[in-house]
Amino acid sequence: MKRWILRIAAVVGGLVLLLVAYGVLIEPRLILEEERAEVPLPRLAATADGTEVGMITDPQIGMWWANEGMVARAVETLVEEEPDIALLGGDYVYSTDPDIAEQVENVLDLLQPLIDSGIPTYAVLGNHDYKVGAAQELTSAFEAAGITVLRNEAAPVPGTGEGADALHVVGIGPVRPGEADVDAALADVPDAAPRVVLSHNPTAFPEFPAGTAPLVLAGHTHCGQVALPGRPRWSYLALTEEEKIVPEGWAPDGYGAEGNRMFVSCGIGFSIVPLRINAPPELVLFELVAGG
Repeated sequence: MKRWILRIAAVVGGLVLLLVAYGVLIEPRLILEEERAEVPLPRLAATADGTEVGMITDPQIGMWWANEGMVARAVETLVEEEPDIALLGGDYVYSTDPDIAEQVENVLDLLQPLIDSGIPTYAVLGNHDYKVGAAQELTSAFEAAGITVLRNEAAPVPGTGEGADALHVVGIGPVRPGEADVDAALADVPDAAPRVVLSHNPTAFPEFPAGTAPLVLAGHTHCGQVALPGRPRWSYLALTEEEKIVPEGWAPDGYGAEGNRMFVSCGIGFSIVPLRINAPPELVLFELVAGG
């Protein structure tokens, strides 16, 4: 009996090691999922019908054994898709070692193909960007490179209409004291204007009044990084009070105010450990169509 127990323990241990090896070496570094959808957007003008939006989020540069190769691949794939708008969802840096200036430079190097492409690009900052003191340096560097940083504000997208007909990108700060202000961001948007909201944290979503956020794109969760097979809505985030409802994908019906809709991306990088199992890196590619 003891021999059988040892054999079973050895088999289980071997399987766990294989799973960890897969989660460290294979899924996060070789698999890039592309989430594609056609999304109806209320009040979208005929001039903007068919607008393609691409999003990447959470590269987490500075995390130990960071996923820089996958970040470069995601940026390259995004540029090849030639969307009309590119969105960057925050958490560009993760730590203060190496120093902030070096990490910001590294982030810009990884984003350079997107910068060179001329695709209009809009960004928000994430909680880690503030936590390590990189918010101002990232903002200055991005804006110097032609990336519009939205800190609780909105901007019309050129070529999508005039005035209230123009498609607006609304950017919300990360959910941390003094940084997320839904009212301030919406104040820049004409009431009748179509809009896409970029929010690093999905927990900002319930704060939007009815009908003001017909499409919210969020990140932050990494889809939990480790999700149980066969239970796509489970992750360690489901065990926390803050984000147990929407760790990934489309928010369930009834979550948030009427007329609002949110998609949470798995992002690209890591937090705490360089591991992803059943939560591969993700590139979001949505086509906006009139209606909804």
